[in-house]
Amino acid sequence: MRLQRDEVTVQVPATSANLGPGFDAFGIAHALHDVVTVRATTGATQVQVTGEGAGEVPTGDDHLVVQALRAGLDHAGAPQAGFSLHCHNAIPHGRGLGSSAGAVVAGLLAARGLISEPEALDDEVVLDLATSFEGHPDNAAPALLGGATVAWMEGTRARAAQVPLHPDIRPTVLVPAERLPTKRARAALPATVAHADAAFNAGRAGLLVLALSSRPDLLLPATEDRLHQAQRADAMMATAALVQRLREVGAPAVISGAGPTALVLVTLTEAQRSVVGETWHVLDLAVDLDGGQVSVPEPAQVVRDGRLADAP
Repeated sequence: MRLQRDEVTVQVPATSANLGPGFDAFGIAHALHDVVTVRATTGATQVQVTGEGAGEVPTGDDHLVVQALRAGLDHAGAPQAGFSLHCHNAIPHGRGLGSSAGAVVAGLLAARGLISEPEALDDEVVLDLATSFEGHPDNAAPALLGGATVAWMEGTRARAAQVPLHPDIRPTVLVPAERLPTKRARAALPATVAHADAAFNAGRAGLLVLALSSRPDLLLPATEDRLHQAQRADAMMATAALVQRLREVGAPAVISGAGPTALVLVTLTEAQRSVVGETWHVLDLAVDLDGGQVSVPEPAQVVRDGRLADAP
């Protein structure tokens, strides 16, 4: 295996996991993207970040995109190098919109774009490697595949499939100013759940597939949850209150991932928007149906004898 290219650009979408009852399984990709350009160099690794995370995240080999990039190259048996990265980030950090999964998927797809045999890092491999970073595949799956996804584990192997989407599924994302570390949100969850609550969520998760694909009129009951949202409410009281207000006026609102962003799976009506308040950044987003994308620069050209020709 060798590095076939020395530069690639990767685009990855923001994602929301869980979607109410689908804890650690369901996810959806939003048309809000991080864009990462990777160049192989002979010097030390350097990362330039603009947008979200600028001045906060590491700028060397300890940057998450670089760690994933190197993991992908190691898995494929490709040589390592120094790298120069430019990351333009639009995905909010610490808000439950999949910024870490996006970074991991971006690094792995960059590795795919650089190597001579990209099939060594096909979607199944990338999902597995991303899950080893993330611990669960619910955000990595839509970041990689796009659309709405259901992800699961078969032993130690991560799997995912896309859910067909009805055209009325057009998410509204409500982003607060404050952040919430995923570890803190997970720490609020109990070690066990009641059988009745597990059965309730199993039924609602099945109903959610139907609502997303063909019956958006069922989204309100399909997004009910008993496993994680109420248990995390004390860690994000404003979000929990907003989700309750929105549901009371008929909006299928849930907590996005570990929060504290709120997600509504349809466009809000004016009446529903009136209960949001002014402290939330409201984003009307299309669903990203394509997932992570890799592009390579056009071959360099030079002028020879008055004609354009590919550079050697």
